[in-house]
Amino acid sequence: MSTEFNPDRLLLAMARRKMKLKELAASIDISTRSLSLYKNGHEEPSITTIEKIANCLGYATSFFYGEQLEAIEVDSVSFRSMSKMTAAKRNAALAAGTYALAFNQWMEGHFQLPASNIPDLREASPEAAADLIRNKWSLGEMAIKNMVHLLESKGVRVFSLAENNREVDAYSFWKDERPFVFLNTMKSAERSRFDAAHELGHLVLHKHASPSGREIEIEADRFASALLMPAGTVKTSAIKFPTLDQLIKLKKKWSVSVAALVRRLSDLGLITEWHYRSLSIEMSQRGYFKQEPEGTKRETSLILDKVMLALWKEGITREAIAKELLLPVPEISSFLFDLQEPESSSHQKTKPNLSLVN
Repeated sequence: MSTEFNPDRLLLAMARRKMKLKELAASIDISTRSLSLYKNGHEEPSITTIEKIANCLGYATSFFYGEQLEAIEVDSVSFRSMSKMTAAKRNAALAAGTYALAFNQWMEGHFQLPASNIPDLREASPEAAADLIRNKWSLGEMAIKNMVHLLESKGVRVFSLAENNREVDAYSFWKDERPFVFLNTMKSAERSRFDAAHELGHLVLHKHASPSGREIEIEADRFASALLMPAGTVKTSAIKFPTLDQLIKLKKKWSVSVAALVRRLSDLGLITEWHYRSLSIEMSQRGYFKQEPEGTKRETSLILDKVMLALWKEGITREAIAKELLLPVPEISSFLFDLQEPESSSHQKTKPNLSLVN
């Protein structure tokens, strides 16, 4: 830990708390000019001021003396709902991702994790890319049991986003040739699963492009739809003039939302445009765009589960990890898919000797 105040960490903490300069200055009773000088690194605040900042933002004072954290470049990230997202919500989600990057670096220093096996398929159409992925990963035409586990087995680091809003659906990016995906846990299990496939679409289709714009979001949606619901099995299972209740039962075959299945049937020409619109109206009337009927179990990280269990057995709590990373404990918990730590872990005292997670 440095002995000098790190202004970039102040910016990061403010972004994470969605707090503007004027608001923070008023909360700790200093001038906006003084806070601006601290934020820009032109002056160093007193210990008393740092304590006020830390208390207001919910951080330990040590956080503001930490080393530089790896920043996530906004232009390198794909966000699904940019039109609905404020800059404050986007920056808060990116700050959470920055903390997860620090945790991932710490985790990779203690465990041997799967290497990246994500192909670059920029030249392929979304549907062709989905077929190529299925062939490369020997998935055949079968339903994918767990998208998060599949991504992790191919070297993608998957973390949760505990953002208290629905505008930040999910996002993904490449960092030093390592793919990352973040999933919002407020979404239904089916929609979060689709988000995981959608973000994989960005990783394989848009690796060296600036991942923004409506066109590439449509491409990622088409990829996710084709990956989760292969054309062959959908056509084989399709019902002529299906009712919404029939589709609610059928969606379970691929663990997708009924809305995603209806869209897939339309894209494959298995229902007419009129039928698609009628089903969409009925879904809206029943509230299925907000609450998924007959939902499935939420997918969570297998790697994080194994890592945290191994750490618990070695007597390493998330409090200890947070202290080492100079982060608040809730920030660590926020990207761990709500994994629960056994109460007895705080009483384990053996030293770690960790090398491998299978």
